[in-house]
Amino acid sequence: MNDENKSKSSKVKVMYVRGEEATSSRSSGNPRTGKGGRTPDRKAPTDRRSSSSSRRDESSSRRSDSSSRREDSFSRRNESSSQRNDSPWRTVSKRPSEQTESAVDTNAEEGLTAKSYIDPEQLRRQRQEETRVYGENACQALFQSRPEAIVRAWFVQSVTPRFRETLRWLAANRKAYHVVDDSELAKAAGTEHHGGVCFIIKKQTGIDVAAWLAQAEEKDCVVALENVGNPHNLGAIMRSCAHFGAKAILVNDANILESGAAVRTAEGGAEHVRAVTAPSFHQGLDAFRRAGYSIVTTSSHEGQPLASASFPAKTVLVLGQEGEGLHEETLRQGDMSLSIGGTGKIESLNVSVAAGILLGEWWRQQKA
Repeated sequence: MNDENKSKSSKVKVMYVRGEEATSSRSSGNPRTGKGGRTPDRKAPTDRRSSSSSRRDESSSRRSDSSSRREDSFSRRNESSSQRNDSPWRTVSKRPSEQTESAVDTNAEEGLTAKSYIDPEQLRRQRQEETRVYGENACQALFQSRPEAIVRAWFVQSVTPRFRETLRWLAANRKAYHVVDDSELAKAAGTEHHGGVCFIIKKQTGIDVAAWLAQAEEKDCVVALENVGNPHNLGAIMRSCAHFGAKAILVNDANILESGAAVRTAEGGAEHVRAVTAPSFHQGLDAFRRAGYSIVTTSSHEGQPLASASFPAKTVLVLGQEGEGLHEETLRQGDMSLSIGGTGKIESLNVSVAAGILLGEWWRQQKA
């Protein structure tokens, strides 16, 4: 030890000299502690850069292959989709090419699939072919008659025990349903008078008059409504039709019989009545006459008293608005004009009440 290496505090600085043996032993550990060490076969910096470049090329190739596989998968899904029925009740995946290039690159790097969306045109078609049905009796009758028409359902908790079978069917057939509170159900139904349940259903389209005549029974009563549009009146008429066995209603637009308010008022009767349509209301009446039906019009001012009338087995009961009544052309098409007698203190009956009285008399005469 050299005296010059002594410090002022009389401490000695110890210096170690690393020779060949120390250098080689470093790979196996610290010469003082015997710990640590590093891997002897490290590559030169140039080798590291070369390896990094190779890995980037390999990663880029994998991303390219992944993108190609997604394009092939999309093409196969698109071909399969085109073979399906062109129904509006389906979700369409957006092609990656419709996204921005940066979005596609980002999705490719992150391994994301193309975002699904509902095509606006298909959504519009779907909404046109759907309607709401609410009210416990109306929804129970619809489920018993045509459960396949249900698209989505909402219930409040208190009615679920009475819809146990419906809930099981919805779950088994992968139909969406929700148990919600009263306020949420009011939003879904569009009214506070929902009765604790609401279905979104596919509309039941009307039947052409020729098709109805081809399947009509020997005794058949048809109600023809000229410009009657109040949904509560329509619902009450459907309820009376179902009660007295009239299975068809001639209307200009079949959709008016499927409004939520009309179906709820019918209390299940809507499932037993079909809307019958023709190019025009008068053409429909003419088609029934040519098929052997008697056209019976009604009037609050004149006509044969109902009490003395005799209904044929095949009858069309024609009813109009309370205010204007039937048009002159419609009255001229009638084979018989009837009036419902009363005290005369009011001008006329509600159209749904008049329909119920006429249907009841037809039923009494034909089924007695």
